[in-house]
Amino acid sequence: MHYPIFNSIVNTLETQLEKRGIKTNKFKTWEDNKIHATGLEFMIPLSDTSDYMESLSINFDWDSFRETTIARELEGMENHPFLKVETLTKSSVNPTIDVELSWLFDIETCQPEVPGEAGNYRIEQASRWMEAISNKVNELLADDDIITRWHIEIDGDENGRYLSAINLISYFQYELSAPKSLNEVQHLVSRKLHDLLLKANKVIFTSNQVLDESIAA
Repeated sequence: MHYPIFNSIVNTLETQLEKRGIKTNKFKTWEDNKIHATGLEFMIPLSDTSDYMESLSINFDWDSFRETTIARELEGMENHPFLKVETLTKSSVNPTIDVELSWLFDIETCQPEVPGEAGNYRIEQASRWMEAISNKVNELLADDDIITRWHIEIDGDENGRYLSAINLISYFQYELSAPKSLNEVQHLVSRKLHDLLLKANKVIFTSNQVLDESIAA
């Protein structure tokens, strides 16, 4: 399937990242025709920004129904291929774009081994700073209608149990109902990326503060 509007969104995001001097170690689109969906995933390394985080992954999800809804409203989109598909033109959905932000924490620096300690002290300590970060992030993002959760994996060694994966994930949804041209879509996407990066940096800064205090305690 061909998504000219989403392809324009992808190009806008790539251009804006380059303009801001933000390097990515992954920038990949995907498409699944079975579910009429497409998306973009890119990853920003955080080794120069945080002692406790490895990367920030940002995912944009889209589908043919939203593409069609936008195409009906935009100037110059009369020949969009989806407007010739009856099942798509008869469907009416909100033209939103789903965004997932995922901060990957460094399991070594976030769970330092303490000589003489045994048992599950690393998980117990991690649960405290994770709760503190959750509380602060919920305050930071209180004005946004979003869901934020932790994804963790647990393993064990001779010193007890520890977290073998730590991800903080936030889900955003942005309306794209106002634009009347592709240029307006690109402008709106640029603004939303700016907003997302501001929020992401606030979460990084807050997490650094919490972990500095937790690890030093």
